[in-house]
Amino acid sequence: MVSGLVTIKATYTVKPAKETPNGLTRLSDVDQVRAVTHAPTVYFYDNPGDFASNVNVVKDSLSKALVAFYPLAGRLQWIAGGRLELDCNPVGAKVIVAESDSKIRDFGDFGPTPQLEILIPPIDYTAPIHEIPLMLVQVTRFSCGGICIGLAISHVIVDGQSALYFITEWAKIARGEQSENLSPCLDRTILLAKQPLRPPKFDHPEFDPPPRLIGSFDDSEERKKETTVDMLNLTKEQIKKLRNKANEARTSDLYSRYEAVVGHMWRCASKARGHASEQVTTQSIIVDFRARREPPMPQSFFGNAISRVIAKATSGELVSKPLSFASGKIREAIEQVTEEYVRSSLDFVGGQDNVFQYRTSHTVGCPAQGTYFWNPNMEITSWAGLPLYDADFGWGKEMYMGPGAIGYDGKAFILPGHDQDGSFSIALRLQVAHMDAFKKFFYEDI
Repeated sequence: MVSGLVTIKATYTVKPAKETPNGLTRLSDVDQVRAVTHAPTVYFYDNPGDFASNVNVVKDSLSKALVAFYPLAGRLQWIAGGRLELDCNPVGAKVIVAESDSKIRDFGDFGPTPQLEILIPPIDYTAPIHEIPLMLVQVTRFSCGGICIGLAISHVIVDGQSALYFITEWAKIARGEQSENLSPCLDRTILLAKQPLRPPKFDHPEFDPPPRLIGSFDDSEERKKETTVDMLNLTKEQIKKLRNKANEARTSDLYSRYEAVVGHMWRCASKARGHASEQVTTQSIIVDFRARREPPMPQSFFGNAISRVIAKATSGELVSKPLSFASGKIREAIEQVTEEYVRSSLDFVGGQDNVFQYRTSHTVGCPAQGTYFWNPNMEITSWAGLPLYDADFGWGKEMYMGPGAIGYDGKAFILPGHDQDGSFSIALRLQVAHMDAFKKFFYEDI
């Protein structure tokens, strides 16, 4: 059992090792609709050696990494219209050193449970935003000698691809393998609405309030209900079965592993939640559009280059029709993300007098309107194509990496199996009343 006891031993401010550009930077129109919270992740290492040396390696290499990735050393500040700007002032990142009387094995399957949250750097979101670091690190030593590196990186500054790009390069520096030509693309103006402003070319349901349960007038009752987190595992063979099931009537342009699994989870959620057949439900999908732009964006882009798209159906359709229906809805949503659609989305955001209402639901103080992804809806984020397992700081490969917390009912992360064997690990939060039924359908319906 995890004792829950973590003792903070020291706190440091880590600044770039060299002078970096200073001043205000305009954020992109994609940044402006991201949550003002941080993305928490954890990395476990079972035999890293001397703890004091580990801490020094983390601090020294982070200081060097912040030279190239200096936006992470800055601070945000509010401007007109619910927007933010970045002050590259380099105040620095925060590093916390902690100890726990728990052992690594006490964390079981490492799912993002409340027990795991003690390993994430604490953040006071009631503080003025210009006082909140954009990157925080907590290095925790366990009684067994293992350690955890818990990270919290600002959603406003980077998406998952950019965060992992930074972590990979940071780890290389720690190992003494720094690239001589490390030069992330920091130009956020490529994701601003063009001037003069023009009306968006497409409808953008991702900015509309998602559907609520039939008969409810707000989400207050659903938000009060107890939720729980579980880790689900799919073997390569199980994923193949699901994909074959999704493609039973197709001979070409087959649905992908991702489309099959997400469609399957959407159907299982509708069954487990006991929706009326006419209940409208949405599946929110995050799409990285770097390669979808014309021309494609540089892979070294450091910022947010993602679109949220919405698949919509009734629960009756999902449950009564074959898996191919749900997978088809997922594909239709993803295929919307073209150069024209991205540009239209930028036009939509750029044309808003105030963007505050469009920030996602785990933003502190954000109105519920337009930000609700709970029952009857889902939001599944795939990390399956990301380089998750390359955070060797000089003491070996991590034994586990994953999300440190999941914010709300219906949110899930799909991770590739740690051994790169074609399996998936899925971290999912659902209401307690629905989780057992979901797991039953999840495995029985394969």
